[in-house]
Amino acid sequence: MHVPPATASGLDFLSLGALIHRLDPGIIPFRKATECRIHVSGGEFNVAANLADCFKMRTGVASAMVDYPIGDLIAERVRAMGVQPFYKRFAHDGATGPNMATVYSDQGHGVRAPVVFYNRSNEAAARLKPGDFDWKAIFAGGVRWFHSGGIFSALSATTPELVIEGMQAAKAAGAIVSFDLNYREKLWKIFGGGDRAVETLGRIVKNVDVLVGNEEDLQKGLGLKGPEMEAKSKLDPSVFFGMMDSVVKQYPQIKVVATTLREVHSTNRHSWSAVAWIEGKTYQAPTCELDVVDRVGGGDGFAAGLFYALMNPDVAKQLEPGISVEQAAIKYGWAHGALITTFPGDTTMASLDQVRSVALGGSARIQR
Repeated sequence: MHVPPATASGLDFLSLGALIHRLDPGIIPFRKATECRIHVSGGEFNVAANLADCFKMRTGVASAMVDYPIGDLIAERVRAMGVQPFYKRFAHDGATGPNMATVYSDQGHGVRAPVVFYNRSNEAAARLKPGDFDWKAIFAGGVRWFHSGGIFSALSATTPELVIEGMQAAKAAGAIVSFDLNYREKLWKIFGGGDRAVETLGRIVKNVDVLVGNEEDLQKGLGLKGPEMEAKSKLDPSVFFGMMDSVVKQYPQIKVVATTLREVHSTNRHSWSAVAWIEGKTYQAPTCELDVVDRVGGGDGFAAGLFYALMNPDVAKQLEPGISVEQAAIKYGWAHGALITTFPGDTTMASLDQVRSVALGGSARIQR
């Protein structure tokens, strides 16, 4: 897979998606909460933020922005993560919107799982449509990689058409195109159900080089049938790898399919691994045990590490002599995703040195 080289003024990576704010009361359930942290997030934005902050890449996000205090808060966090914004701006009417979406998510604890629910009523991002962004201007200095996802694609009838428009413009500019299926039944149930999801995501994935998603995403999001086998555990990659023939038959242009593997023992204790199919070969990360602070964002952290190494093949040699770029990519993604679960919030607080240390099997021994 050929990734365009970096240019002096261009973007390494651009995400298209919805920016949201997540209210997090920690381990206290919302029905008893008296205070919350505010995390700025968005499945597509998180990858751009991770690549900019941890991996020091030049990234951007194309999204909706509402001119009111919540929009100001979100825009400030976007700048703080080092991500260049490209906004379609909306005025707030002072009462009903349009709004920047709110996600409510406690952290759970022990045997009590986290609970997630949404308020995406009159969401500005759902109003985005083809023609809202000047792709030629955005890509004028060059772009290496374009990314979007299934959450944004589920918001309205127009958002998936914008995703396709952006992908085709990025392709014309020579970029690699990736997509995280991120199948969310709660969202698709409102915006057309499973049949609409399969039809919509299928049209999008025809434009994709790198696909992120597990076997459930592939089955529910793309309507692909799984193999006649059962996984021995959540860490068993056999079902995922068994679906690759179906993926390639339906979408022969795809070069990479990757996902995380997670066995949840309790809210705070997970076994963690990752797998990838890359141009006909399979790769698997080690398995480690995670002591989880906040599980939200681990998958986006994995995607960022994976993309980083695929965009920068020379970083493979920083892990171990002779390791392939593909195996290095899965390890960078696995390590960075693991680290994100040790921080509150949805985006990275890790350094590249920490990522390399975990990828090399480093311990939590104090660094003096």
